[in-house]
Amino acid sequence: MHIAEGFLPPAHAVAWGVASAPFVVHGVRSLTREVREHPESTLLIGASGAFTFVLSALKLPSVTGSCSHPTGTGLGAILFRPPIMAVLGTITLLFQALLLAHGGLTTLGANVFSMAIVGPWAGYAVYRLLRRFDVPLMVAVFFAAFVADLSTYCVTSVQLALAFPDPSSGFPGALGKFGSIFAVTQIPLAVSEGLLTVLVMRLLVQSSKGELTRLGVFLAGGRSRSENSGTTGTTETPGTPGTPGTPETPETPGTNETTGTTGTVAR
Repeated sequence: MHIAEGFLPPAHAVAWGVASAPFVVHGVRSLTREVREHPESTLLIGASGAFTFVLSALKLPSVTGSCSHPTGTGLGAILFRPPIMAVLGTITLLFQALLLAHGGLTTLGANVFSMAIVGPWAGYAVYRLLRRFDVPLMVAVFFAAFVADLSTYCVTSVQLALAFPDPSSGFPGALGKFGSIFAVTQIPLAVSEGLLTVLVMRLLVQSSKGELTRLGVFLAGGRSRSENSGTTGTTETPGTPGTPGTPETPETPGTNETTGTTGTVAR
């Protein structure tokens, strides 16, 4: 990642573009809804896109026809979910192809599928799984960014192996070759990206804690953002069972019954 302009056979380039299109369309709808319902999220969405753009522009030469670099998609997937990252990642890859000669237009679909779709979904799945088991937030953030980065390159290895199978061993041999070469540079990069994402998240916790709370970032135990938004601001005060917020008046001895000549009459 990114696969260079014109490197894939035309049939492969078209197929990956078709596979990516539904995810991007769904992401556009999700992004539009998020901005319309929560316009205060616009700045943080832009920052997530900028984070992805800057990190993924730091390329190192790798396998012929491709390169190695951080992806930066894990952070946005945690904050706004993978569908929105499909849009931000596509915009990033399009600008890089047009302005930086990084990737290309014919390979845009393949690059979007690996970096903007599979990477965010894999990273977010790991994040939710770890948080379901109450793993500390920053540990979950690290592994989410690590997996989002590494899974991108696993998919890129598959894409290249499908396009250029080994003459003797076919697809498995090509996959082993591409995957092993990528691993040399990509595993250290994935670790570095995980640590950097943790640092950025710590800064966001300090500066935008209210927004992160609304987004459900701090929730653990498998709870979702919708569950959080549905219960925010409701605090139950101990009191009469079944009546939140109504304190129970303690009974004062001697005030609840009177004694007459014929017995005790309860009020």
